[in-house]
Amino acid sequence: MSEPMAAVAGRPNEAASQAPLISMRDIRKSYGSVHALRGASLDVLPGEVVALVGDNGAGKSTLVKVMAGVIGFDSGDYLLEGQPAKIRTPADATALGIQTVYQDLSLCNNLDAVQNLFLGRELTGPRWFGRRVRRAECEVRAREVLARMRLGSLSLTRPVGAMSGGQRQNIAIARSILWTPKVVIFDEPTAALSHSAAAQVAALIRSLADDGLGVVVVSHDIHHFVVNSTDRIEVMRLGGNVASFRSKDVTGEQVVNAMVGGNEGANLAV
Repeated sequence: MSEPMAAVAGRPNEAASQAPLISMRDIRKSYGSVHALRGASLDVLPGEVVALVGDNGAGKSTLVKVMAGVIGFDSGDYLLEGQPAKIRTPADATALGIQTVYQDLSLCNNLDAVQNLFLGRELTGPRWFGRRVRRAECEVRAREVLARMRLGSLSLTRPVGAMSGGQRQNIAIARSILWTPKVVIFDEPTAALSHSAAAQVAALIRSLADDGLGVVVVSHDIHHFVVNSTDRIEVMRLGGNVASFRSKDVTGEQVVNAMVGGNEGANLAV
């Protein structure tokens, strides 16, 4: 992806040798006279956590919705592992290995962890037995995925409405990887969490990348999560890309300055 700003930090050296799982080029989306995306681009590499940041109205949520199949786009190229992606619905994205964990988590509070993990994709028996849910098999798979996430102590039978915010987020993450995705998108994963719960969620997200998944995170937590827990930061403003940073080479103040487009010295206190 071309860098719109001359002073932008480069990407990690290893990135050049890897083929992107997702490559979006010059994506444009308008709603009448409102241009939500003005040629936005994004690469998602295997084993990489990419933060997508920007002020309200920057276009990051629209770009993620395009990636997840929630909305279509007017023009541009969307490639999945080098091939044109035909993603018209969220079901298409899921089938191609793209999972999304939304900020509201989309959990049913009256159901337990197992029921939420398999919600809408329940394992059922044969039709002549009434397609009964194979609860025991679901529990085995649930324990496997939770053990992989080092969450073996999490209750499988407790309603998620009675769980803490961090535990609920963990359930949503577990659901996203239950079906072995290639890319996982997170919308504000640490919002409204305590410091310890946010740290645990950050560690879980890092473990997904360590397993070779591509991870995209939309977050306003610039000074803590974004700078400390991601590999690359893509900054958007007014529907397009304005900066790209390696997380280890940048400060929160520099990221905020790129977001608002102001004078760096004037924004050091933001």
